[in-house]
Amino acid sequence: MVPFDKRSGKIWYNNDLVWRGSEMMAVSAQNTKIHVAIATWEWGTYFDPKLKTEGIKLNISRWKRPAPDTIPWDTKASGLYMICTLSKHEAEKQGYSDSLMMDHEGNVAEATGANIFFKDSKGELHTPIPDSFLDGITRRTVIEIAKSKNIKINERKISPKELSKFEGCFLTGTAAEITPVSQIADQSYKVCNVIIDLSASYDKLVRAKKAA
Repeated sequence: MVPFDKRSGKIWYNNDLVWRGSEMMAVSAQNTKIHVAIATWEWGTYFDPKLKTEGIKLNISRWKRPAPDTIPWDTKASGLYMICTLSKHEAEKQGYSDSLMMDHEGNVAEATGANIFFKDSKGELHTPIPDSFLDGITRRTVIEIAKSKNIKINERKISPKELSKFEGCFLTGTAAEITPVSQIADQSYKVCNVIIDLSASYDKLVRAKKAA
């Protein structure tokens, strides 16, 4: 999770970067040195605070998450972010905040930098199985919070044809935290009480003050 400074009330973001040196040319990197850099800076909100209240809008990316047998999909590798950057740039040019990406089979996967959840009419949550994209820390935390509130979680394959069947939608991520989604392409969603309550519980957990 993002570190929270109790004294200043500010969020700080740590970015850890690991890369190989330039001692060898070509694809082989057996004899290169490993370098590590850690940068820390104050972190604002990932999306406009007003949009977090009203819900952000997503388009649907033409790029897909790669198949699990083509790349180490469960790691934070710079090469994996290329299609995310392309997708988000395209979405912003079209007036959206972010982009929904499908997996290699054409099922719902995630946004460009956050996991996704849907709420149905029974109050249950549905989220894609993370078998070709990162299983985020915030995603796992939100699942634990939801279960503590006796909210049923359905981790499964979600077809894009099902998008019209859900009432609510939200993203989760270290930077996005819990961000409601009001629209995916032409489909609209409500910023419902379940999402607001989960967001409040997550905020309280992340920013909890330890007893003196």
